Amino acid sequence: MEVTDAASEDVQAIVDEVRGAVVLDEEFLEVVLTAIVAGGNVLLEDVPGTGKTLTARSIAKALGLEFSRVQFTPDLLPSDITGSAIFNEERREFTFEEGPLFANVVLADEINRAPPKTQSALLEAMEEGQVTVDGTDRTLPKPFFVIATQNPVEQEGTFPLPEAQLDRFWVKTKLGYPDPAGESQILRRRTNRNASTPNVRPVLNQSSVKQLLSEPEAVAVTDELIDYMRDIARQTRKDDRVRIGVSPRGTQRLLELARAHAVYVGREFVVPADIKTMALPGLAHRLVLTTDAEVERVDKRDVICDVLETVPVPRD
Repeated sequence: MEVTDAASEDVQAIVDEVRGAVVLDEEFLEVVLTAIVAGGNVLLEDVPGTGKTLTARSIAKALGLEFSRVQFTPDLLPSDITGSAIFNEERREFTFEEGPLFANVVLADEINRAPPKTQSALLEAMEEGQVTVDGTDRTLPKPFFVIATQNPVEQEGTFPLPEAQLDRFWVKTKLGYPDPAGESQILRRRTNRNASTPNVRPVLNQSSVKQLLSEPEAVAVTDELIDYMRDIARQTRKDDRVRIGVSPRGTQRLLELARAHAVYVGREFVVPADIKTMALPGLAHRLVLTTDAEVERVDKRDVICDVLETVPVPRD
C-alpha cells in the first residue's frame, strides 16, 4: 500500500466519523479537511445555528487533538487569548498562564467581533505559530489550526477583518442550511440519543496527524500545472472588477491546497480538477474589489469562476 493511500484512508476515516455526528454537505467537508491536511486555517461564514461550532469540535475530536473555543467579543483583550504572567504568591515570582490559543485546534467564534489588537494577536498565531507576551515569544502546540467563524448578517459591534488577516486563511467557505432530508436526519439523530450533542471518537492521534500533514509535500506537480496556477492568479489582477488580485502568497496556498486535495482523494500527483476544486474557496476571499464592483454587489466567487472559464486548462 502506498503511503498516500494510507493517508487517504485516514482522511476518509475522519470524514466518516464527523459525518456520523454532524449532517454536513460533502463538498463543504471536503474543502475544510483539505485545508486541514494542507496545514491551513479555515474561515467559516454563516448565520448562527448552522453547526459551525459543532463541526469544528467534531473535527478536532476525530483528529485526536486538543480543542479550545474562544468566544470573541468587543471587550476581548489580547492577553485573554494568548495568556499572561500571573504572580505566584508562594514562589514570589511571575509564572506564565497559557491562554486558550495553546491548543491544537482553536475555534475563534465570531472573530469579527474582536477589536483590532486582539485580531493582531491571533494573526501572529496563525502566521508564526507563536504568540508574543511581555516581549517573550512562546511557541504554540504543533499541529496548530484556527477555525474561525463570522456571522455575515449582524454588523453592529463588529470589526471587519483586514485584508492582511483574510489572506492568512487558506480557505473561506460556508455550511449553508441542510436540505429537507438532512434536516430531518438531524432531528432523528437527536431523538436517538440522550445528550444534546453527538459523541465523536478519535480516529487519529497527534503523531498520525503530523504524518498526514507531511504527505502533500510528496505529491508531484507538473510544470504545466504550476503555470496554470500562476495564470489563474495573474488573471485576477487583470480583471476590471478587482483592485487587488491574488498575491504570490495566495498562489502558493493554491498549490498547497491542490496537493492536499490529491492526498484527500488518494492520488500522488495533482490534476487540474484539484486546482479547480480548491480555487474558489482558496482564492475568492483574497480579492479586493473596486469601489464600483462593491457598489454593484459583485460576488468575489463569480470573479474566480469567470477566471477559471478564461484561463486555458492544461491536459491531464
